[in-house]
Amino acid sequence: MDTVTASETPFEPGPRRSLRRRLAQVGIVIVSLGIIGLLYASFAPTKSAATNDVALQKGRQLFLQGCASCHGLNGQGGATAPSLIGVGAAAADFQVGTGRMPLSEHGTQAPQKHVRYNDEQIEQIAAYVGSLGPGPAIPTNLNYQSADVAFGGALFRTNCAQCHNFAGSGGALTYGKYAPSLSDATPKQIYEAMITGPESMPVFGDQEISPAQKLAIIKYIRTIKTEPNPGGVGLGRIGPVSETVVAWLVGIGGLVIITMWIGSRA
Repeated sequence: MDTVTASETPFEPGPRRSLRRRLAQVGIVIVSLGIIGLLYASFAPTKSAATNDVALQKGRQLFLQGCASCHGLNGQGGATAPSLIGVGAAAADFQVGTGRMPLSEHGTQAPQKHVRYNDEQIEQIAAYVGSLGPGPAIPTNLNYQSADVAFGGALFRTNCAQCHNFAGSGGALTYGKYAPSLSDATPKQIYEAMITGPESMPVFGDQEISPAQKLAIIKYIRTIKTEPNPGGVGLGRIGPVSETVVAWLVGIGGLVIITMWIGSRA
């Protein structure tokens, strides 16, 4: 029968087996640390997420101070104001960015007035309102300069001119409401108005007017804003009917008065 020496006994740890055990322990520690780091990277909040959380917290504070008295503590609406759940960040950015909100007093329509908040605060309020429910986001990268201005004019006259006037000068609506002038509106505000439908304005979704068509409308509005008035002093582009009335009252009326004066002198 063969005998087994002490150096060959499997139960006795030799120098080689001891080294192998140490390496295995080190490997287990390294693998464990790697798994822990991977789990932390997966579930820990990123820098942008933390920044968004801070913006939401500040936006909620501003909302509670300036908006909650009418719209409710959680934007659920009230007796004098609609719910803001699902209106989107674009709606809040438009209303607050144009000074329509917060309201100074309740009336037929929220007038455009001095903006109460700075740009950072407006973004924070819009971010908070956008977090209340899914809705239109604030538009970015509005490259309208390359759009077709003639096509935009046709779209504007078809969809917008009946309220805003063919030159975007605004006009009266029913029940004391009105369509505001677009001369001072920024491209972002025009786009936001089309996708959120403030006041009496309908919502023009991408199925009704595509994003490219919206940019063409913006190009037309911005073009007529800077277009000169050939042929003398302009009348504010208040429309052909009103301009004809002015022509009759001033032109024909003036001729009638001069004729009567000449007749009285004779």
